[in-house]
Order: sequence, then structure tokens, then C-alpha cells
Amino acid sequence: MLLFEIIIALLLIGAVLALWADRIGVPYPALLALAGVALALIPGTPRVALDPELALALFVAPVLLDAAYDASPRDLRKNLLPVASLAVVAVLVTVAAVAIVVHRLVPGIGWAAAVTLGAIVAPPDASAATTVLRKLRPPHRLLVVLEGESLFNDATALLIYRIAVATALTGAISGWHVLPMLALISVGSVLAGIVLARAYLLLTARVRDIPIVILLQFIGTFAVWVIADRLELSAILTMISYAMTLARLAPGRTGARVRISSYAVWEVVVFVLNVLAFVLIGLQLRGILTRAEGADWNADVLCAAAVCGTVVLVRIGWVMSHTTVARWRSRGSRRSGASRGSGGRGALSPPSLGAGIVASWCGMRGIVTLAAALALPGADSAGGGFPRRDLIVFCAFAVVLCTLVIQGSTLRPLMQWLGLKDDGAVQRELMLARAETARAALGVLAEEPDRPPATVLRREYEARVHTSERGVSLEALGESAGALAALQRRAVSAQRRALVNLRARGTIGDDAFHALEEEIDLLELTADVRVRPSEDLG
Repeated sequence: MLLFEIIIALLLIGAVLALWADRIGVPYPALLALAGVALALIPGTPRVALDPELALALFVAPVLLDAAYDASPRDLRKNLLPVASLAVVAVLVTVAAVAIVVHRLVPGIGWAAAVTLGAIVAPPDASAATTVLRKLRPPHRLLVVLEGESLFNDATALLIYRIAVATALTGAISGWHVLPMLALISVGSVLAGIVLARAYLLLTARVRDIPIVILLQFIGTFAVWVIADRLELSAILTMISYAMTLARLAPGRTGARVRISSYAVWEVVVFVLNVLAFVLIGLQLRGILTRAEGADWNADVLCAAAVCGTVVLVRIGWVMSHTTVARWRSRGSRRSGASRGSGGRGALSPPSLGAGIVASWCGMRGIVTLAAALALPGADSAGGGFPRRDLIVFCAFAVVLCTLVIQGSTLRPLMQWLGLKDDGAVQRELMLARAETARAALGVLAEEPDRPPATVLRREYEARVHTSERGVSLEALGESAGALAALQRRAVSAQRRALVNLRARGTIGDDAFHALEEEIDLLELTADVRVRPSEDLG
């Protein structure tokens, strides 16, 4: 009961911290990390042991699906080189650098345990960075690269993690050293995700009850993870493939009510999982602190500081090197293209120096690092537990804490200092989509007789086409959208007050009240979308 009370209290604290983080412009996981430290320092907090296999499935599967569902395959293909550079090469370099540093600093630690720590701290959690970046409206390409990195770097890091953990516990790699087998597993994971997504849609096609639909979404998510794990596939790649396939096939089969309810529930679940991860890691740290002794504690702190510095410096060095090479090659291509008269058309523009600096500073670690640390077998596990587990968990949390607090709190001022601006790519596509969808609606209405309902709808859609095709600038578009949203909110507020008064006077009952309240809520949502198109569609 004590643990339950602590978790409820910390969920409340997490909600308050999230509100505060939004006001001061830092990622809310940064404040959750500080709360985890405070929890570790409170005497009498209970010791919690989490099943290692449960940790990754519980914390990573829903968060990964939520991120992969919103990813754009088209944009990822366009930015394949920078995404692959960060998600694969940067992770491998980070793992190697951390393993070398730890192996030199910690006497007696094996290479497998050192590589395990490197794999745990290697993958950045771009969601922490994009939470801040979206509000500052940076170039769309920067967001695409960071979000793509956060999807696929988990697969790279956790594959290395899986191999290293098995090696540390058994002393053998159990066949994972065969590179063709890894390639086969990767391909098999992608195919399994596609097949499982289509099977899920087929099995749930006739379900319309909203609570059951949302429950099945979570059951399907965890089932996909478990199936991939049982088949010894990459659960990360399977989940990414599963989510992207659902994102392509599900929208045409899902109603608006289900979609709005589902998005709200998933947002809450991801938030709760972040809070719980920091709560559990804080409780784990409490045990580590009580077991620590003088000389060992000083060595552990030195090792943690070295690991923090390594992951930050490796990312800065790699990203800035990649940015410099990309800009140098682009200049060479433009010169050769100009000499041939082609102008170099068709290639992506190189990343700007400012975008490279921001990307190099967006190395905050988060829930995947915490989940991987929690998933290490404890001392009471069969086989005696993972070697130097306390040190690895401590270093992992130190990296999460330092990167979230230091980099997370300075990202906004860095963005403002560099002056990176939104390139308007999403807004332009949004206006195009509004015009085309409105034309499709007008095509249907043209077949209807000239009656008042059809006339009203025709005028509304014609106005939508006209507004979308005026070709206004991004600044003017933002001002127009803001003014329209403000006016719509005033109208919605008047509707809501009138509705409340009708019920208060007894003119209508609660059934009619709630039915119309839902209609007014949808109108209010459209006002919000007008103000934040890039946040909703990015």
C-alpha cells in the first residue's frame, strides 16, 4: 500500500512539474529526473524489483508506437543519410567510446558489461527535445531528422544491448555474432510488423465501441512486442513497422470520435509511463546509495561524470563533423553543377550551421535509457544478477539527469540565439491539402439539389478553397489563422454559455446537453488546429 500511495503522490507531482516545465520552456522529463533524485534521497522509501523482461515491454513499447505512428516515411526517405548517420553510426561510436572509457576507469569490469552501459546511454530521446522545439517552430527538416533518429537509434542500441547482456551473463553470444543472421532478423522484423498490423486491422474491423477499441490498441501493442520477442526478432523494428503500417491503413477505417479519444488516452499513457520510469529509477537509486561506500562511491561518481561527458562530446563531434562534410560536399556539387549548367537541382539543401549546432545539443536521454537500465537482472535474479549492475544503473541515471537538465534547459535560449526559423514546409502542404479536400467535398455537393443545407455547405467549402489558395506569406497566414481562431473561440464560448444557461433553466435535459456539448467541443478543436497546424501535423 505504501508503494501505491507513493506512486499516486508522484503522479500528482509529475502533473504539477509538467505544467511548470511548460511555463519555463524545458522538457518535463528534466523536472521528473530531479524528482527521481529527490525520491532517492528520502529515507524509508521502499525497494522495488521489476521483472527485467517487463521493463522494456512496459515502458518502451507504447512510447515507441506513439512516436512511430506519427512518423512520415516520405520525409524519412528524403533525409535517410542524416537519420542513418545519427541512428546507426553515432550510436555505434557512442557505445564504443563509453565502453573504452568505462573499461579504463573501472578495474575488473568486463568488456561485455562496459558495452552494455554504452548501449544503454547511447540512444537519445528526441521527444524531449522536440517538445521544446515544436513550440519554437524550427525548420521542419530538423524535426524530421531528430524524430527519425529517436525511432531507429533505439533499434541499434537495444540490439547491441541484447548481445552484450547475453554475453555478460553466459559468456557466449549464442549465435548472434553471425552478421547474415542479424540482417535476416532485421528483414524478418519489418515483415512481421507489416503482417501483424494487417492482422490487427482485420480482427478489429467490426469493433466500434470506443473503450474496447482503445483497450485493443494497447493489447495489440504489447502482443506485438511479446510475439517479436518470442520469435527472437527485433521488437523495436517490429514495433516501428507495425506502427507505420497502422498509420497508413487505419485512418480510412477509423471514425473521428474513436481517433480523438484514442489520441487523448495515448498522450496520458505516455506521460504516466515517463513518470513511473523516473519513480522506479529513483527507488532503485535509493538502494544503490545505501549500498555505496566511501572509496567505491567516489569512483562511481567519477565514472558517471566521465560517461556523461563522453556521450555529450561524442554527439557534438559526430554531428558537427557530419554537418561540415555535408556542407562541403554540397558546395562542391553546386560548383560542379554550375559548371555543367544544371544548377544542382534535385538534391536536398545542406544542413545549416545553426541546425547542426541545435542537433548536436539535442542529445537528451530519456525513457529508453531508464527502461534498459531497469531491465538488467538484479542480484536476486537467477545466476546472481548482472555484473556491476549498481554502477551501470547509477551511470545511466546520471546521463539522463545531466542531459535533460543541462541540455534541456538551455535548448530554448540556444534556439533563440541562433535565430532558426520555420521554413513553412508544413504550412504550405497544409494549405494545399485543405484546398484539395475542400474540392473533393464540393464535388459531392455539386451532385445535390440546390437546397438550403447544400447551399450552406457549398459556401463554407468554397470559402475554404479560396482561403487556402490566396498564396499569403507565412507571417500573414499566421496572423490570419490567429485572428480567425480567436473569433471562433469567442463564438464557441458564447455557444457554451448559452448551452449551460439552457440546462440551468431546465429548458433542456442532460442528454441533450451532452450531445450538443460534444458538437461544440469539436468546433473548439478546429480553432486550436488553426493556431497550431505544425504541432498537430509535424
